[in-house]
Amino acid sequence: MNTLVVAFRNQTAAHPALSTGIALAVTVAAFYALCTLVWLAAPAPFLGFMNSLFHGMDFSALLTDAPFSWGGFIEAWLVMSVWAFLAGTFFGWLRLRLGA
Repeated sequence: MNTLVVAFRNQTAAHPALSTGIALAVTVAAFYALCTLVWLAAPAPFLGFMNSLFHGMDFSALLTDAPFSWGGFIEAWLVMSVWAFLAGTFFGWLRLRLGA
């Protein structure tokens, strides 16, 4: 690879801290959507899995008779994605400052 290509890639690549933030935000968004799909498809087994995952805590008290809300899903999905982007960007920035 010649130096022109390397220089072009360095100028067009996103800042490493932003890349880390974007990667974390996309990962959180995808896994939150997947988690929601599994919950919708099989709520009882999913609840059992969550109880086991959190060392036997009983999440059944959180169940309600309210129907699934797409608005609530989108709101939580956006909040979690933005938070993950900010946390990932901070992590990337701090990692660069610490020289890792």
